[in-house]
Amino acid sequence: MAVRLSSPVTVTLPSLRRSPSAAATFIAANLTLIRSSSSMADPTTTDYRHRVVVCGGGVIGVCTAYFLSKKGAAVTLVEQSSVACAASGKAGGFLALDWCDGGPLSNLARASFNLHRSLAEELDGPRSYGYRPLGALSVTVRESPEQNSGPSSSVGLEVPSWIDGLGRNFRTIGTTRTTAQVHPRLFTTTLMTAAVEKYGVELVFGKAERVDVGEGGRVGSVVLEDERVIEADSVVLALGPWSSKMAILSSMFRVYGLKAHSIVLEPKEPDAITAHALFLSYYPAHGGKPMDPEVYPRPTGEVYICGSTAEEEVPSRPEQVASNPESIQMLKRVAGNVSSLLAEGEARVTAEQACFLPCTDDGIPIIGEIPGVKGCFVGTGHSCWGILNGPATGAALSELILDGREQVVDLSSFTPARFVAARKG
Repeated sequence: MAVRLSSPVTVTLPSLRRSPSAAATFIAANLTLIRSSSSMADPTTTDYRHRVVVCGGGVIGVCTAYFLSKKGAAVTLVEQSSVACAASGKAGGFLALDWCDGGPLSNLARASFNLHRSLAEELDGPRSYGYRPLGALSVTVRESPEQNSGPSSSVGLEVPSWIDGLGRNFRTIGTTRTTAQVHPRLFTTTLMTAAVEKYGVELVFGKAERVDVGEGGRVGSVVLEDERVIEADSVVLALGPWSSKMAILSSMFRVYGLKAHSIVLEPKEPDAITAHALFLSYYPAHGGKPMDPEVYPRPTGEVYICGSTAEEEVPSRPEQVASNPESIQMLKRVAGNVSSLLAEGEARVTAEQACFLPCTDDGIPIIGEIPGVKGCFVGTGHSCWGILNGPATGAALSELILDGREQVVDLSSFTPARFVAARKG
């Protein structure tokens, strides 16, 4: 049984600055104002639309559903929990034009950075989901006084006054021309709302259990855990770190989860914090390897801080992901050592959380048609660059599915066929 919004709705978001969580909750609530639909597509009619089932309500699945439906496909998106409930809702939302240059993600990242700019114009991104250009700084932080005995350098850089902690050796690594940000949960839910309201995407809540393949090796339907069947001409599996729990994928490649922790702070003086993302080389007082936390002030007035990653077993459902207390405590320590405005007593902690980043064994996303199964496509393994590369991934997959070839960016480097070739080799 498919579901859709009961009628077109004009959505006026609560103020981002006043309450970003309220805005996200408001969007999510509108996405659950649904009604049953028993209509089935008839391929013999002249207005027949290519039916695509997208499995996964994270940024990759939502971007794919958006661009597919915008190109005229009849899209059903299946999500087992809620839209942007995992990494797509708990990420930093940092965007970079050229940080992937020199590697296989270069063209994908550049295309997607520019698509983010276009989507922000189309969907009023600054108001709807906090899109804005911002600067980026590299900062060294050493907890121990002995470690800070040497001279500090900022190479002519005027360091923002709010970064008044133990930071040293500042360096500009991004400008408003090359780096930007979005609120990831608001971006994903805003795009989902637009896909539903403008282009008729149907949103189904349930767990995709398997893909049924018919005669000739072509997909025929997606079967949910409760045995509901959704017929399809094409299927897109955008399941993030849960990709390996789908047999049709796990038989071909491994996608593992890298658990990342984050906190969200609400400082007493948000207006004093400028639009600069900080990338830290952080040396704990007890020694050991340096950490690499990241600090993202948001136009909402919040400050997001992430770090402390480790490979762990991915639970069966997103709601079961729990943070590790010691990792959260470390991030709070980082906050206070970066800025007095983020120290305990000066900033309220509004979220302590963890999520799993979907990673592949070769470090490259998997995007394209699955070998031997016509009409079954995959988009996963984007690691920490999922929010950045979501738009180009979705746009390219929509072209590949509906036009037979992609134009926005060449996907040959990301094909799942590379794993088949590796086994044969």
